[in-house]
Amino acid sequence: MRTDSIETFLAQLAARVPAPGGGATAALHAAQAAALVAMVARYSDAARFADHAEEIGVITATADRLRENALSLAEEDAAAFTVVTQAYGMPKGTPEQTAARSEAIAKALVGAAQVPAIVIAVADQVLSLAEQLLPIGNRNVISDVAAAAEGARAAATTARVNVEVNLGGITDPATRGQLSAVVERVGDLVLRADAVTATVRDGLVR
Repeated sequence: MRTDSIETFLAQLAARVPAPGGGATAALHAAQAAALVAMVARYSDAARFADHAEEIGVITATADRLRENALSLAEEDAAAFTVVTQAYGMPKGTPEQTAARSEAIAKALVGAAQVPAIVIAVADQVLSLAEQLLPIGNRNVISDVAAAAEGARAAATTARVNVEVNLGGITDPATRGQLSAVVERVGDLVLRADAVTATVRDGLVR
């Protein structure tokens, strides 16, 4: 996925194949949001921003790391969903085969839900960077802070659906509870993204 062109990736996304799908796009939303944060931070690395140079340096490095994390998660999501489809394709002709298939499906669904749950956490971190950069970043590119916030929101809300779609097949109560708790935090993230975008828009000359 890292070496594909955008056109190739979109063709794969549009094809009738199990992966990549929505989970991979959620991770790519997060990667794009992190890249936008890093870009604004780099435009804010100049003498007139010297008072915040250390903070901006940390934001830049963290955003670069999160972009790489998100790219890895896009690939992990595609791999995890492939395991799910393989589990559903297992034979079920005997009671033993049926039991083995059910166990494999439940295990695969946990893996498929955990990846987008991590994407939500990455999106939260990216949004925190956007919030941190908003008051100190270069005003000439401040609209891209809002774009980053919206990307983080898209990552989190898309990933939320991809967690929820797997929850029904997860039999372990503790795992279900942990994943449900992650999902519940997305609503607050959406409100925070709204606030960043509203602040940027209020500062624009219209």
